[in-house]
Amino acid sequence: MGSCLSACFGGGNDYDQPSPETRRRQQAEAAERRMKDNEGRGLKDPEGYKQKQKRKEEIEKQAERNQGYGDTNLKWNVS
Repeated sequence: MGSCLSACFGGGNDYDQPSPETRRRQQAEAAERRMKDNEGRGLKDPEGYKQKQKRKEEIEKQAERNQGYGDTNLKWNVS
């Protein structure tokens, strides 16, 4: 539709198009903003939630390290 309007009302070259590199950069920034906005959607404190998740992962890693060499509860049955 834009091409029809530009043909009817003259050349339509009243504005400058940004270079492809500039457009790519702007689109990447916009995508990052959308992703960041969607991550925190529905949360009162998205940063606090991220910190809690990181702490939880660290605790789980420490627990795995501690259990790796200790006595396991596996039983072997020979039939």
